[in-house]
Amino acid sequence: MPMPITRRSAARIASLLLATTAFAGIAPLGFTPLMAQTPKDTVVMAKQIDDIISLDPAEVFEFSGGEVTGNVYDRLIAYDLKDVSKLYGVVAASWTISDDGKTYTFKLKPGIKFHSGNPLTAADVVYSLQRAVSLNKSPAFIITQFGIKKENVLDVVKAVDDTTVTITVDKPYAPSFFLNCLTADVASIVDSKLVKANEVNGDFGTEWLKKNSAGSGAYVLRSWRANEQYAVEANPNWVGGAPKMKRVIVRHVAEPASQRLLLEKGDVDFARNLHKDALAAVKSNGDIQIQQGDKGYILYLGLNTKNAAFAKPEVREAMKWLVDYDAIERNIVSGTFQPHQSFLPKGFLGAISDKPYKYDLAKGKELLAKAGYPNGFTVTMDVRSVNPISDIAQAIQAQWAAAGIKLEIIPGDGKSTLTKYRARTHDIYIGQWGPDYQDPHTNAETFAINENNADDARSKTLAWRNSWDIPEMTKKTLANVLERDTGKRKAIYEDLQREHQKTSPFVIMFQQVEVAAHRKSVSGFQIGPGSSTNLYHLLSKN
Repeated sequence: MPMPITRRSAARIASLLLATTAFAGIAPLGFTPLMAQTPKDTVVMAKQIDDIISLDPAEVFEFSGGEVTGNVYDRLIAYDLKDVSKLYGVVAASWTISDDGKTYTFKLKPGIKFHSGNPLTAADVVYSLQRAVSLNKSPAFIITQFGIKKENVLDVVKAVDDTTVTITVDKPYAPSFFLNCLTADVASIVDSKLVKANEVNGDFGTEWLKKNSAGSGAYVLRSWRANEQYAVEANPNWVGGAPKMKRVIVRHVAEPASQRLLLEKGDVDFARNLHKDALAAVKSNGDIQIQQGDKGYILYLGLNTKNAAFAKPEVREAMKWLVDYDAIERNIVSGTFQPHQSFLPKGFLGAISDKPYKYDLAKGKELLAKAGYPNGFTVTMDVRSVNPISDIAQAIQAQWAAAGIKLEIIPGDGKSTLTKYRARTHDIYIGQWGPDYQDPHTNAETFAINENNADDARSKTLAWRNSWDIPEMTKKTLANVLERDTGKRKAIYEDLQREHQKTSPFVIMFQQVEVAAHRKSVSGFQIGPGSSTNLYHLLSKN
């Protein structure tokens, strides 16, 4: 028998209808909402999340996916967001390093449980690293670079007992380098019992984990619909303490103007991709606050040297002289990006502030003519169909046209453009790269190492994606992770970046400043230097 509907319950139903339809991006019939309101126990964010390909931590290598896994999974250790040089234990209670610098022993905190209720043990740590290197997805190199391979992983990663794990690496690396790699998403600890129960044909459960979770983190993944939204729910038993918000929902809203409108109406609590004009507009709104955080994300162009033009160093350098960095910053990305032209972000050991390039049409045309292209050439650029990426691409298209370069923009969503880039079938890719851990090797490795330029290479760095064969730079960069003198190591990175600026097929333009606009009633969002350190567990509402 149906319950009678009182005036109070009718109002509650109307409120819920407004909230849920706001999540779907539609207005309910019969309502003209003046100010929608998200549920008190839920934070709703508008964000560009079309780059998510998978939510398996062994596969995640995109910004939005990293934010999900950073809140859903725990790792042995993490770094302090206020001082990234400081590491602390999450699942690990303590760790020691052998005298020869090659064996790391981790003691686990007792009593930690996965979301499923299964206890987290040393066997789960071993399985997690085993599946990461065995699957050998894009981020696997973060672990395999230490000599940990599919063939030997169970010999060098061992469970001594339920609360003790040893990991033996192949060389005496700088300890901070190895330990920082264990803070990466690919080192997330998964519930081995749950994942094994969902394995199909020996796939280590990766098809299931694309849309499900098996973690112990602050939040549990409840749903993900590609190019629509994902939802996570609080884990009251998290080792770091119960999150304040029961639920966080992140909706894909591609256009910053739409994000702004939803924020001002109260349909969302956060707008995560507002650009210059929208930010200026909401700053005058007393109900909205602006939160900023320095990000390690580098915005760059990747020029594929499989293209005959980009195989010529003069053309690669010409492209750097033909970008009007100042105009793009002033007109498109002011307040959200700052000029930066080297592969190490500001704040990393060895980062340099050199900006050798500025728009110089005559210099660019001179270099093109020297390379045999006095009248320019025709080329394509794969562009994620979101702002400010689209606007930047169009600005560059106009700037290059003055030198005779005919740029065709090929739009696509984040998944399709990344997939093409990873297959190195592009001419030019415009995008961002973020550090996987807080050691300079994280960016040096991908921008300045290409151990095997073959199409079937195991290590597929950004240098590899752009077919840049650099045996000498690779040797120099690899050797620097064994340098224990910090001053010498810093100087080598500085030299590497200056050589890289001159010769590489990368036009590095900006470093991101992440901006989150939010309703004044909401607080506690943490913006970290990487995507997986954008954390939800302190979110609260007044």
